[in-house]
Amino acid sequence: MLWGTVGPAQALADIPMGPAALGGWRLLVGGAVLGVLTGRHLRALLPALQQGLARPLLICAAATGIFQAAFLYSTARTGAALATVVALGVAPAATGLIARSLNGEHLTRTWLISTAAAVSGCALLLAPTGAGVDILGLLSATASGVCYGLYTVYAKQLATDHLGIPLPTVSAFSLLLGAVPLVPWMVTDSAALGQPAGLGLIAWLGLATTALAYWLFSAGIPATSAAAVGTLSLAEPLAAFVLGVFVLHERLTPAATFGSLLMLGGLAAACFPTPRTRPAKVPSEPQPSPSYVTSTSRTWKHQVPRPN
Repeated sequence: MLWGTVGPAQALADIPMGPAALGGWRLLVGGAVLGVLTGRHLRALLPALQQGLARPLLICAAATGIFQAAFLYSTARTGAALATVVALGVAPAATGLIARSLNGEHLTRTWLISTAAAVSGCALLLAPTGAGVDILGLLSATASGVCYGLYTVYAKQLATDHLGIPLPTVSAFSLLLGAVPLVPWMVTDSAALGQPAGLGLIAWLGLATTALAYWLFSAGIPATSAAAVGTLSLAEPLAAFVLGVFVLHERLTPAATFGSLLMLGGLAAACFPTPRTRPAKVPSEPQPSPSYVTSTSRTWKHQVPRPN
C-alpha cells in the first residue's frame, strides 16, 4: 500500500523532475537509509557473495533498475493509471509462473482464485482511462511486471537460502545497484532539488515508499510464498486508486467500483492460510516388552522369556 502512494504523491507535489531522475533518487535515498539501518550486517555480505549470493543479488539489482526504467517509461507514454494497472496486473501471474519454473513452487487453488479475481478487478480499473493504447508503453509496463516477479522470486530465495544475512541488508545493496543506471538522469535533471516540494517528495518516496516499504516487504516474504506475494502486490494499484478518488478527487465509475471490490476480494483470498494435508498415520506394530525377545523362527511367533 505504501508503494501505491508514489503516483498520488508525485501528482500532489507537481515538481519539474522527470520520472527517471525521480526514480533514481527514490532508489538512492531508500537504499542508503536501509544500508545505514543494517550496516552492522554488511560484513557478512562478502563471504556470502562467495557462497552463491552474488547471482540472485545481481538479478534482484538488475530487476530493480529495469523495473524503474521500464515502468517510468511506460508511465510517460501511457499515463500512470494504465502503466500501474498493466505492470501490477502482470506481476502476480509472472511471479507465480517464475516461482513454479525456477523453484517448483506449488500453485495452489487459493492462488489461482485470488489472482484471477485481483487481475480481473485490475482490468476493470482500466475502464475509465478510455481507448487508445501505446504499444511501446504497454510492452514496457509488461516488462516491468515481469521484473517485479523476478525480484520477488529471487528475494524469496535470498531469504530462505542465506538465513544469516537479513533481507533488508540485501535489499539495500540491490536498491543502490539499481540506482546506478539512472545516475545520468539524476545529474542532468536536478533543478527540482532546490525546491521544498521537490525535497519533500524525494524524502517521502525514499523514506516511506522505499526504505520502510522494503523493510516491511523483507519482514513478510520469508513466511509467505512467492506466488502469494505477487498477488498481494496488487494492493499497490488498489491503494493508488483509493487515494486518487478520496484525495485527488478523481471520478468513481461503477466499473471501477466493482473492479476495486474484486481486487480487495482477491487480496483477502491471498491472505487465507493454505490448508495442508496431513500424512496418514501408519499403525505401528506393538513393541515387545524389554524382558522379552521375539523368536526368529518362522514356525514359532510367540515371545520367549529372556534368560537371566
